[in-house]
Parts: sequence; structure tokens; C-alpha cells
Amino acid sequence: MKQLQDSYLTGYVTLSVKGEKPELFFQHCTSAGITVWNVKKKSADRCEGNIKLRDVKYIRKLNKQTNYKLKFIDRKGYPFMLRRFVRRKELLLGVVLSMFLILFLSNIIWEVKITGVPKDIEEKISKQLEKDGIHPGAWIFSLKSPNEIQQQLVKDVPELLWVGVEQKGTTFTLEGVEKIIVEEEEPVGPRDLVATKKGVIKKMYVSNGVAQVQVNDYVEPGDTLVSGVINDSTTEEEKEDKGEEENRELVAADGEIIATTWYEVNVTAPLQTSSENLTGDKEKKFSLKTGDFQLPIWGFGTPDYEAIHRETNETPIQFLKWELPIHFVETILSEKTYTNVERSKEDSIKAGIEQAKQELALQLGPEAVIVSEKVLHETIENGKVKLNLYINVEENIAKAQPLSQGD
Repeated sequence: MKQLQDSYLTGYVTLSVKGEKPELFFQHCTSAGITVWNVKKKSADRCEGNIKLRDVKYIRKLNKQTNYKLKFIDRKGYPFMLRRFVRRKELLLGVVLSMFLILFLSNIIWEVKITGVPKDIEEKISKQLEKDGIHPGAWIFSLKSPNEIQQQLVKDVPELLWVGVEQKGTTFTLEGVEKIIVEEEEPVGPRDLVATKKGVIKKMYVSNGVAQVQVNDYVEPGDTLVSGVINDSTTEEEKEDKGEEENRELVAADGEIIATTWYEVNVTAPLQTSSENLTGDKEKKFSLKTGDFQLPIWGFGTPDYEAIHRETNETPIQFLKWELPIHFVETILSEKTYTNVERSKEDSIKAGIEQAKQELALQLGPEAVIVSEKVLHETIENGKVKLNLYINVEENIAKAQPLSQGD
């Protein structure tokens, strides 16, 4: 049975041998290593038997040494079926067109599912997806990646805390989580507010506790700014006369202590800068990619740009519910130019100061305000201006420090 199955895959023929004692010809075939099966004697001078298609050329060589008359009366197997199929061009064309149609339909969105959110948010998500071109009938290759769609939705729909985007064949599934704002006030224990940096007090706002400093006072790191210990206003002599003990209340000191602080910053600014700009001219190329092999299908050659910025987007090709190991690749070639700018010493100093202020602002946070800056020292070395700056900042220097009951 296995031999018959293998022969059907590779193809076999039925051979008719005519002559005196035709069965001897099949014996010669066996002796020559040619596989023969299903040998039948039809008459005294004619026999039939099956041989593999690949052995036909050996049969012809063997027949030159005999006087038998050979005739192939039947052909079976996949090679002959394929040959007959190819000859029927209309059927072949229909199959090819059907495959392309299925391939085309497999790469179109047929359904967009949104789950996990209320109806009003679902409508907002649907409208946003429509704006982004994600709807039934959209071409999958024209869409952004699921991660990009997810990030854009969270940004455009503020009611969403999180959204998961998944593509399953021709269906886009979005599962969202609504943002629920829960304000929980954590219990705050007794504490002081102490200074985190040295500075001069500029403004004070104390909502709870007893202020230990005043405006224009100079403080060092660790100095108490607002105390969480509130003592009874009764004097010591009055307490002794009344026989009362000292009464203290421990609270959570709270407030905002704005102080003028200062920083010494070193920064380097080049006298010559270069920038990269896109001119707006671009060309698109499309190709099919499998593994490391890439086949261009549209857009050949390289544009005549001095410098090129490349952006590549890959989208897997779907066939029904399966993802094929073939990707549709879109490559955008944009023209870019480099511009070298010579700056004067004054412009470089200004750029260096702005750079230092931006870096310091990122370090201190958005609540800190840079008040003034002063150049302490400047030098020019190797085409760069080196600056030593003194920067004044107004910022909140208060930090909570817990109090124990024994304090």
C-alpha cells in the first residue's frame, strides 16, 4: 500500500508488452532494479504491468536489447493530474483569481468590537476610530500598529484609563477600562516641616503648625521651618500657681515655604551647530518580505536625494484566520537636509544659558521658578563657549519630618 501511495505522488504508468513470452521483459526490469507491480498476462503474447514514471527512461534503454513492442496505455498520479489541470487555462485562471480574492478579503477589517466600557465612552471610541480610519472595510495595511492605536486612544479619550487593542484576523477587538477617580486621603501623623536646602525665606504660607522662621531668614538644610508641636499658651508661672502640667498638642505641620536658592552650573555651547530638516519631498516603496528576503512590488530605484530619512512599516498578511509568514512592507523615503549655522559668541552664550536653565528646570520640577542668572566665568576652547553660571531660583524647600510621641 505504501509503495502504491508513493508511486501515486511521483506518478506511474501502465506498460503493455507484446511479443514472445512477454513476462520475461518484466523479469529483465526487476533484474535491472526497476520496480514493477501488478503484472497481468492478458494473452499468450501480451502482458501489462505498472512502473514508476521516473523509470520510463530506463525502460526505453532496456527495450533496445529486446524485440518486444512496448506501449504505455495508462498514466496515473499527481504529475499527470497537474499537467491536465495546467492545460485547462480557464480553470487555472479561476483558481488563481479566487486565491487573490480570498487573500484580498482576508486583509480587510470586517468587524470592530469594543468591550469593557459604558455606552457613552464606546461611542467616543468609535468616533475616534473612524477619524483614524479604523472601521469595517478598511485596508489592514493602511492602519497603524496596535500599540500606536492604543496610545492614541488613551490620549484622545480622557475617560480611558487603559485600552487593549488586538487584531484577530479580520476583526479588531478593543477592551477598555474606564478611568475612575478615587480620592483617598491618607492619614498623616504628627510631623515638622524642615528645610531641604539652604536659602533665604521669600514667602510663607502655614496652614497647620507653628512657624519657626520668618521672611528674609537664612536657613540651612535640616532647620525646622514649621513645628508640629503646639504648646499651651499659659505661662510657666501660671501653671505652677495653678498646679497644672505642661499641655502639648502634636499636629501634622503643613504649609509652603518658598525660599530663594542658588545654583552654580557649568555648561558648554558650540559656536557652530547643525540641524536636520525634512524638505517635504518623499517617495513610497512597497514590497513583500519573508524572512530576510524582500521582493519589491512598487517603487523601484532610489530617489535623487543627497540625504534620505527612511521610515519603514511592516504589516503581516492574513489568509482567512491565519497569519502568513509574509509581510507587506511600506518604506517612506523622505529628503532631508543638514544646515550648519555659525553663531556669534553672544548667541552661543544665550543658547548656553537657555540650555542650563532648561536642564535645571527639569531637575527641580515645574513648581520652581528661575528668577535670575549671572555669568561668573566664560572661556572659548576648541570652538565651544564654556560658561560658569550662578542661577537664583524660588522654590518650595519644605519637607515633612515625622514626630514621635516622645518628641
